Amino acid sequence: MIIETNKNQIEIRGQVNSSFRSILTEDALAFLEALHLKFEEKRQTLMEARKETKEKLNNGWKPDFIEGTRSIREGDWTVSPLPKDLLDRRVEITGPTDRKMVINALNSGAKVFMTDFEDSNSPSWENMMMGQINLHDAVRGTISFTNPNGKHYELNDNPAVLMVRPRGLHLNESHILVNNQVMSGSLVDFGLYFFHNAKALLAKKSGPYFYLPKLEHHLEARWWNEVFVFAQNYLGIAEGTIKATVLLETILASFQMHEILYELREHSAGLNCGRWDYIFSFIKCFHKQEGFILPDRDQVGMTVPFMKAYSDLVINTCHKRNVHAMGGMAAQIPIKNDEEANRLAFEKVKNDKIREAQNGHDGTWVAHPALVKVALDVFNSYMIQANQIDEKREDVQVSAKDLIEIPKGTISEEGVRKNINIGIQYIAAWLSGNGAAAIFNLMEDAATAEISRTQVWQWLKEEVTLSNGKTFNEELYEKCFYDELRSLEFGDQMNPAWKSNLADAAKLFNKLVRAKELKDFLTLEAYELIK
Repeated sequence: MIIETNKNQIEIRGQVNSSFRSILTEDALAFLEALHLKFEEKRQTLMEARKETKEKLNNGWKPDFIEGTRSIREGDWTVSPLPKDLLDRRVEITGPTDRKMVINALNSGAKVFMTDFEDSNSPSWENMMMGQINLHDAVRGTISFTNPNGKHYELNDNPAVLMVRPRGLHLNESHILVNNQVMSGSLVDFGLYFFHNAKALLAKKSGPYFYLPKLEHHLEARWWNEVFVFAQNYLGIAEGTIKATVLLETILASFQMHEILYELREHSAGLNCGRWDYIFSFIKCFHKQEGFILPDRDQVGMTVPFMKAYSDLVINTCHKRNVHAMGGMAAQIPIKNDEEANRLAFEKVKNDKIREAQNGHDGTWVAHPALVKVALDVFNSYMIQANQIDEKREDVQVSAKDLIEIPKGTISEEGVRKNINIGIQYIAAWLSGNGAAAIFNLMEDAATAEISRTQVWQWLKEEVTLSNGKTFNEELYEKCFYDELRSLEFGDQMNPAWKSNLADAAKLFNKLVRAKELKDFLTLEAYELIK
């Protein structure tokens, strides 16, 4: 489908059925075109800057706080006041935009539902368009769903506040082109949701609220702020109506927290500790620097020094600027056939949330509705008021060295095998259209799969010595890889719905691990198989 607008041409290369036409209207496409023409060149400049920073890191540079922005860090400015429905965010649930998930999450009892076009979503054309339709219906309270077995789902009278995570700046939407140039996934996701829903949300005394992923620099936050200003003016909505929480998911962004909040200060809703992507970022940033090797993923929790420093600095920074500091994800899901294992899993979640509440976080994330009550009970006990922004955590003193301190630990053959298994399973799920995959009683998303494949890549390149004394070399990797592949192929641990994509997933995982240079994102490689 090709539409001519203002001497420009916007082309839709995906199937456009009657449902999709309700989203891909001429007016909405004109808005997307306007966003693309104004902001795509700047996005490409930001992506080039990322490449330059990557080269510096590969040559041994270590990030530090920017001297030229010291006045921002030391200034006494604050962000604009938050709307009433974003003051209490003590528990937020996250998940993809599929219809049943949207209803269950909004009904879960959580204060906020962050619905996701990014890491927990497989970005097939069908998924992206149906996601926009589902959110359109959810905003208007008309969303419903009936399972093949006849079970019916619809919204209750007190749904969670809706926030939307568009795709990161590095991701494209290959099905929408302007003048033969592929559009940014960020602009497509943000643009369609904002255009169709901003005024309807305001009529409900809420607003267009977002989560921004994968930022690496405060100039990327400035780009988003400019997008917000343009979009609000385009629809005739007051500036500052949009509110956005930035996912602090990269090591580089942790040195620019004040600057990121400053750039978004009219539109800021704080920062969130995106813990899994943060670990992935550590590996990606420092994989060529001597000694920067992480132990088994299970050993890199929020209490290891560099993760604790990052969490404390998020709280200190956000509270100084009078805005929320959100805690991280609890990825556990109920274990149905083992009561004791389920109890231990829920206890682990509880202890993690107690730590966050005591440290001063204003809320936290869970991945499954069954965990909402666990997290709510904790924050209700430790945080009687709507948030803890008044607790300034002035005791926090975090240095540049603290933010990149290498954690101690061991690398085990079990950890290698687990990473291989999870990596293959997740890619198979993703290729099957499922970006939030239940694996080994955890809800895995792209971030945890990234940790899995980058750890195996780095350990193999370094030929690390495992805790059992073996050298992790090509021979041992090949044995582990084929052992795990056979267990998935012939065992019952894998979701049958993903098995048709097992061969492609294994091939891609193996290609990523054996690549000479570390690939930036597995989702960029996998997108070629689904787009």
